[in-house]
Amino acid sequence: MKYLPLVWRNLTRRKTRTTFTVLSIVVAFILFGVLAALNVAFSQGVELAGNDRLIIQHKVSIIQLLPQSYQARLETTPGVVDVLHQTWFGGIYQKPSNFFMQCPVVPDRLLKIYPEYVLPADQKKAWLSDRTCAVVGRQTATRFGFKVGDRIPIQATIWRKKGGSLSWEFNVCGIYDGDKKGVDTTTMFFNYDYFDEARQFGQGLVGWYVIRINDAAKAPEIAERIDAMFANSFAETKTTTEKAFLQAFAKQIGDIGLIIRGIVSAVFFTILLVSANTMAQSVRERTSELAVLKTLGFSDGLVLTLVLLESCAIAVVGGGIGLALAWGFTQGGDPTNGMLPAFYLPTADLVRGALFAIGLGVVAGIMPAVQAMRLRIVDALRRT
Repeated sequence: MKYLPLVWRNLTRRKTRTTFTVLSIVVAFILFGVLAALNVAFSQGVELAGNDRLIIQHKVSIIQLLPQSYQARLETTPGVVDVLHQTWFGGIYQKPSNFFMQCPVVPDRLLKIYPEYVLPADQKKAWLSDRTCAVVGRQTATRFGFKVGDRIPIQATIWRKKGGSLSWEFNVCGIYDGDKKGVDTTTMFFNYDYFDEARQFGQGLVGWYVIRINDAAKAPEIAERIDAMFANSFAETKTTTEKAFLQAFAKQIGDIGLIIRGIVSAVFFTILLVSANTMAQSVRERTSELAVLKTLGFSDGLVLTLVLLESCAIAVVGGGIGLALAWGFTQGGDPTNGMLPAFYLPTADLVRGALFAIGLGVVAGIMPAVQAMRLRIVDALRRT
């Protein structure tokens, strides 16, 4: 602690240079934090996917429908505990930019298979008793100001009603939350029976199935058994874990994780060069002073430590400010107003960022610190 004033004096020797170095590190860590939040948004649901849930879709494509009659056969498959079918509705609220997912389901089955969806008991009762009711995720409800009791008009893009109408209306009887951060609360769910009876075509067909199994370790075996059961039928299936399904869905727009890692790596490499150059200049300017310190009895190890402390102080201060600003920005929620189901800076990435800051300080300062440690008093004084 007694050497901290010395470290501080060295840092403030060139205030402008130190300030701009710290600011460059701040910008780098703001970018790191925001990109980490974007990575969460684009991979949303993957890490929270249930290990005991499998997705069954048409072997050709998810847009190909499956018979609802498959449900009875799935329910009798060994290892299967619950079965839920879902269908893509693809409607529009008011205008195309107001998109959010709508999905017809069997209400009680949905809540059994997805216990992370939290719905108050009275709202659940209302949903189960009214076929025209719908429940909306908290994020979408907040985005559009939906409240329990509202009536939402949805303009269909695929499913016409009998008679040719594209207009569907639903009563909002519940707003569900997630039991943990990151759970998708952007979807609107409504009653499949109401949908199936009212639609103009496609009766008895569903989009895909979600099943819950009794042993996650047997997922590959159960998936193979299900696909074999429907092999050579007019609607063959492809069964994957929920995590694999979501990963494949996210990668349709590219490997976001790889892109983000590439950007962050390039930024940190650049900042490493800037910080290392700052420390090298600082040590070079203080050659005679370092010689005097050694003359006064400062050991080589102590000189090495002092230079590393300077480098780490710059990196930790800049990194800490950058991470704090990034965390504050992500606390405001989705900046796209609904396009990103989840947008937050995970605690793990905050810890990782702090470790990066310390590592940046050590790596940027190690070479100048070693040079200072190896400096010979006679050679240093000769340069002055």
